[in-house]
Amino acid sequence: MIKSMTGFGKYVSKTENADITVEIRSLNSKQLDLGVRLPQMLKEKEIEIRKMISSVLLRGKVDVFITVDEDGEVTPVEINMSLAKKYYSEMVRMSDVVPANSDTDYTSLVLRMPEIIKVKDVELDENLWSNAKVAVQKAVEYLDVHRTEEGVVLEVDFRKRVEKILQLLGTVGNFEKKRVQNIKDRITGNIESYLKDPNVDINRLEQEMIYYIEKLDITEEKVRLENNCLYFLENLGNAESSGKKLGFISQEIGREINTLGAKANDSDLQRVVVLMKDELEKIKEQLFNIL
Repeated sequence: MIKSMTGFGKYVSKTENADITVEIRSLNSKQLDLGVRLPQMLKEKEIEIRKMISSVLLRGKVDVFITVDEDGEVTPVEINMSLAKKYYSEMVRMSDVVPANSDTDYTSLVLRMPEIIKVKDVELDENLWSNAKVAVQKAVEYLDVHRTEEGVVLEVDFRKRVEKILQLLGTVGNFEKKRVQNIKDRITGNIESYLKDPNVDINRLEQEMIYYIEKLDITEEKVRLENNCLYFLENLGNAESSGKKLGFISQEIGREINTLGAKANDSDLQRVVVLMKDELEKIKEQLFNIL
């Protein structure tokens, strides 16, 4: 089973004195890129929070937002009065240089300035931390479920496109008889013209023709392409399937399709190869979203 790297999870834990909200968003990335925003009271637990998340979400650009809405009675705050006075006096002084509206509320402006209102450091309440852990775990679980659901949709799309490639591969036989006859006609015509040359080396000519015929044979490419497609489908249903492994298999599929195109020497077969490449490119684009 495959999982998408994109997803969203949210959980709100309500306690007697606070509401703890955890939101997690995930996008595709080659490795785990974890960003965590949390309130000051939980800063000391950041490493533990990161470990909880990274143990489940192995890859992706993951952004975590944790907020704690406490009752005012349990959230001691203070106003930096000296800094507030400095801001206020500077604003008044600036108004003498740059005229401001007469009803400008400098006090409101001051309260919005950085470092004016500060939350006092308090010891982290164990009950609050316990609930915060639950909220993080639940949010991660919900995001993981979302990833799985997205993976199911992608798996259906992958299967459809790989089966389309196999279907196109099955049509190659319809063109091979004509292709082989065209090649034979070209070879025969070339041989006849070469044989008119009295200096031609017949043994060398035979060796060249054998090499040429072997280079045009596409039997091995057809077998390998089919096997690689079936291996891709097999790994889609594998419990330990990963985007990286599927990416490697898709590269092998592409290699065989390219070789078929190089050996085709037939316009009908070339069109089949183009359609195969189109399906494979769509698969590769979606593989970037797979965990």
